[in-house]
Amino acid sequence: MIIILQKLAAIIIGSFLLAIGINGFLVPHHLIDGGIIGIALILHYFFDFQTGVTMVILSIPLVLYAWLYERAYFFSSIQGLLLSSIFIDFFSPLQNLFSVPITVSAILGGCIIGLGIGLMLRYETSTGGTELLAKFISNASSVNIAVLIFLIDGLIVAAGSLLLGAQSFIFSCFTIMIVGIVTSVLEISD
Repeated sequence: MIIILQKLAAIIIGSFLLAIGINGFLVPHHLIDGGIIGIALILHYFFDFQTGVTMVILSIPLVLYAWLYERAYFFSSIQGLLLSSIFIDFFSPLQNLFSVPITVSAILGGCIIGLGIGLMLRYETSTGGTELLAKFISNASSVNIAVLIFLIDGLIVAAGSLLLGAQSFIFSCFTIMIVGIVTSVLEISD
């Protein structure tokens, strides 16, 4: 029972941190994270799609894979995905709350998002996005999950830079590097 409560707390706190990091620090400067969230942010910037709802739609293939091959991750990830997407859309008014320079946004956003993702991964849950994909690859290959997240995120940011420009690319790369470091520290400190 305690493990279930710890996992639930990790999902709630991790989702809350993700929502704060994205809405409070990334969106105001059109920065992107990597993976599913990054793709959802790009779609938000160009088409004004709701980031959380878009995350759910884009995550369907990974969630289905988890359903077929990793049921334990499916149940944890679907909870994290749904709660994160609800929090991200619910806390979207934060996009206009903080007024900090882009450098500070990249650092704080990266730290807060890394804490959220790392906390969820530590309790074997995730947002169902590329963290889940990275977790599957890491389990199969013994490559560090933070390295995999960094590589996947880097590919998404590179693709997004073609649309968002050089400044967004540079600071988004900085953000995902921080996300990867913070996630890795939380994974290692078991």
